[in-house]
Amino acid sequence: MNLKQARLNMVEQQIRPWDVMNSRVLNTVEDIPRHRFVAESQQTLAYMDLALPIGEEQKMMEPRLEARMVQTLDLQKNETVLEIGTGSGYVTALLCRLGASVRSIELHESLMEQAKDRLTAEGIGNFILESGDALSESWSPNSQYDVVVLTGAVQEVPEKLKSMVNQGGRLFAIVENGGVKTALLMTLSDEESWVTEQLFETEVENLATPERGSFTF
Repeated sequence: MNLKQARLNMVEQQIRPWDVMNSRVLNTVEDIPRHRFVAESQQTLAYMDLALPIGEEQKMMEPRLEARMVQTLDLQKNETVLEIGTGSGYVTALLCRLGASVRSIELHESLMEQAKDRLTAEGIGNFILESGDALSESWSPNSQYDVVVLTGAVQEVPEKLKSMVNQGGRLFAIVENGGVKTALLMTLSDEESWVTEQLFETEVENLATPERGSFTF
C-alpha cells in the first residue's frame, strides 16, 4: 500500500469535504505521517475514516474530526497550548507544528510514553507530556495558555480549565447535553466574558477519569 498516496487521498476525500480549507492545517496534515502514530498492525488503516483503537481501551479520532478541530483553533506560531488527552500523540504533533509549544496531559502513562517516543521519532521537540487526571480536583498546572483543547467529550467544561486561558485565548470542547455532543469554541473576550460558538455535532467518547469512560484522540 502506498501510504503517502493514502495520506493525500485522506486529505482530498475526507478532510476537505468536511470544510477544512486552511492551508496551514492541510499542509501540516499532509506533512505528518499519521500511520507512524498507530501500531504497525494498524498502519494500513491509518488514513481511513475510522476511529482506530490505540490501546488502554482508547480510540483515535477520525482524521476529518482531528483536522476540523485543529482548524477551529486557528493556532498561531507564537501561541501556547494545553491539550487534555494525548492519546496517540498525532493531534499533539499537529498542534506542535502549528503553535509555539504544547503541554499535553494523558491519563494513561503507557499511552503517554508511547506518544513521547513517536513525537521524538518525528523530530518534534516543543512539547511536554505528563501523566495525570486533568479533570480531578487536585490537578492544577498553575499556568496560563493561549489555547486549551479537550480531545474528548465532557458534560460541562470545568471552570479550572477555563481559568487557564489567557485573555483573548480560546478553549475547544465537545459538550454533551441531552445525549447530543456539540463541538464548541469558547473565546475569552475579557477577564470575565466568554463568547461561545456552536460548531457542529459529532460522536466521540467522553474524556476518561480513573473511574469513568474513555478518551478519543
